[in-house]
Amino acid sequence: MSEPLTIIGSYISPYVRKVLVFLELKGIDYRIDPIPPFVGNDTFSQLSPLRRIPVMRDGDLLLNDSSVICQYLEDRHPQVSLYPVDIADRARARWLEEYADVALGDAIAGKLFYQLGIKPHLFGEKTNDAMVQQARDIDLPAALDYLETHLPTDDFIFGELSIADIGIASFFRMAGFVRYTIDAERWPRCAGLVARTLALPVFAKLATFEDRALRTPVSEQRAVLAAMGAPLTDTTCGGAPPRRGVIVID
Repeated sequence: MSEPLTIIGSYISPYVRKVLVFLELKGIDYRIDPIPPFVGNDTFSQLSPLRRIPVMRDGDLLLNDSSVICQYLEDRHPQVSLYPVDIADRARARWLEEYADVALGDAIAGKLFYQLGIKPHLFGEKTNDAMVQQARDIDLPAALDYLETHLPTDDFIFGELSIADIGIASFFRMAGFVRYTIDAERWPRCAGLVARTLALPVFAKLATFEDRALRTPVSEQRAVLAAMGAPLTDTTCGGAPPRRGVIVID
């Protein structure tokens, strides 16, 4: 019997969430080392040269970047398909995923969550209020204005659930951690899509681990998640003193 696939990365991360949704929906056996990138040790640096998550190991294959990992999982395990069949739709789905990774990733993960969660609680540093305001008042409205023109009034973007829906919703799940919600009157399509996607059982299942991790100090998260029955790896790449990655927004 082959070894389970391994994921390194925190349940809280939207990039990790995207990959875990793929694994769950495709029924792929996996184990997770649920560390934030900031506490990765030297082994983590070797596995992830940019010190980013997720990292995936499947046998001898090591991959970084959530988009690369999801495409690999789709190619290796085509059932259940999470990319549209039509070539044009497939390309559009990849673009919407990329847009979410960059635009929402910068505003939500790189600014809101980093400033309100990571800096004060992990590094003991003061929040940059101007950067938080930039994300709330400028960056996120611009991203939502764009997405609103590309989303349906109901159902998923391409009819069936796809990487595009999963990618967009994963970031707004993180936004909720810092009390940001989409204004449903201004952006009804965005709010509707995110609500439909996050209501799926797979997101609800992962939310139990996310919520507990969010309320637990990093040093205690592994033990708490193990007690909850999370499918943890035998060893961890975590435990090092907090340090920033290659690219950091201050």
